[in-house]
Amino acid sequence: MLAFWRFLWYNFLMKNEKRTATKNAEMVTISRAEYESQQAQLTELKLQNQWLLEQLGLAKKRQFGSSSEKLQEELVGQLSLSFNELEAYAFGTKSTAPEQIAVKAHARKRQSGNVLDVVPEGTPTEVVEHRLSGEELVCASCGSRMEEIGKEIHRTLQMKPAQFWIREDVYYTYACKNCELKTGEANILKTPKEPALLPGSFASAEAVAHIAVQKFVMFSPLYRLEQEFHRQGLKLSRQTMSNWLLNSSEMWLQPIYNALHKQLCKESVLHADETTLQVLKEAGRPSTSKSYMWLYRTSGCTEHPIVLYEYQPTRKAEHAETFLKNFSGWLHADGYQGYHKLPGNIRVVGCWAHARRKFDEALQTLPKEKQKDAPAAIGECYCSRLFKLEEAFADLTPEARHEKRLEQEKPVLDALLSWANEMQAKTAPKSAMGRALHYLLEQWPYLIRYLEDGRLELSNNRAERSIKPFVMGRKNWLFANTPGGAQASSVIYSLIETAKENGLDPYRYLLWVLRNAPVLSQSDEPWAEQLSPANAPDECRIPLK
Repeated sequence: MLAFWRFLWYNFLMKNEKRTATKNAEMVTISRAEYESQQAQLTELKLQNQWLLEQLGLAKKRQFGSSSEKLQEELVGQLSLSFNELEAYAFGTKSTAPEQIAVKAHARKRQSGNVLDVVPEGTPTEVVEHRLSGEELVCASCGSRMEEIGKEIHRTLQMKPAQFWIREDVYYTYACKNCELKTGEANILKTPKEPALLPGSFASAEAVAHIAVQKFVMFSPLYRLEQEFHRQGLKLSRQTMSNWLLNSSEMWLQPIYNALHKQLCKESVLHADETTLQVLKEAGRPSTSKSYMWLYRTSGCTEHPIVLYEYQPTRKAEHAETFLKNFSGWLHADGYQGYHKLPGNIRVVGCWAHARRKFDEALQTLPKEKQKDAPAAIGECYCSRLFKLEEAFADLTPEARHEKRLEQEKPVLDALLSWANEMQAKTAPKSAMGRALHYLLEQWPYLIRYLEDGRLELSNNRAERSIKPFVMGRKNWLFANTPGGAQASSVIYSLIETAKENGLDPYRYLLWVLRNAPVLSQSDEPWAEQLSPANAPDECRIPLK
């Protein structure tokens, strides 16, 4: 990446040097029109030069710098001296009095490194006692038998690789011999069979749950699992494992996903995001085409969080409109224009994390010595002040938070808007700072919408955190083979991430679902809602210390 920008910069310098040499060769007289044309060309070259330098700085930042967008404290202090009264109120000032910190009383803990600190309560313990033999207990001094007076315990954490074994379910058949003697026909009675997870397959709930967790939680591709199993002597192919995941998702997990979708659309506040996905074998499209994994999830105000992924071949707004057909309320999203095309009953709420990121990128294009006086630092300070206030309001009720926002954050927003309008008039539109201001002012109606209700959030970081597991998995397995595989992945990811959000262990939850779904599906009553993460038993929960 850096080599590419250096190449462009070198070409620019060579062209500029040739123009200078030509001009110095002789003095010529040109018309005003030609002069103005050259001046316009020079201005364009200067803007191009500035853009190339900004891109070079950002490339260096991405490759070598920190990903944090936190503004330096000394920068905040220096900038606050130059603001007017309203801006100073918006940013606040540091108190000269020493900060008083209350320290909670605590009991002394065991020595660091004790194995009991890392294992959950109820972990089984294997006790191995080491005693001396009878001959060794004879006292070397007097020949008497020595008595036990104490003991020393050394604890270690024991582990072993995943095991596999065969389970044989034997169903016996019974016959009444008395009826056979009397009538010549025996009365036959068979033991009822438990329904199979996948008819005609030797897959078990334990095996499918383990493979799903290894791929979608531990991000291990199926070919790596195949290699690991082969090293243990288990000749289980990736094709077999893939079929197990596809069929289990379609038969047992998809109905639960549909039930969660209905419940999700009943909420009044949601978050949405999307990321790219490559699908190799998709009808009518080349293998290099970009497909998308969309994410929809509940906000922090819900009792039982829901996280749903949906695979779609494109990024068209119609996909979000179809998925949210029965939803009415606020939708947190980034600046993608597709969300702004949704029906009027869906009010899009902008993301201040994206707005702050634009100013941070503009700031990173400048040399360090120029950052403290840069307008980009002022813009980032405004955004950081909003996040600081939100931290202070985190424990308030939605009603109280709404009042505090209008009281303390509204003046910051007013000052920021006034400053941004003033700065835009004297900033090059194509510069990094110009793009940051353009994003802020273009998204302003959506960015201030969080003031409408105390349940709304300042950013869409909640959705970005939820889509990150898929992004991390994509780095390992790179692509989906078919649309069916992408759809199965979206369903499995949805149940796993929803389980995690509800404090459940993904393996235990999937095992509970796959064990009970074949049995419950034989009844006439709806069974999918009964197996949602909100109804999972305590045995599925992550053990707490």
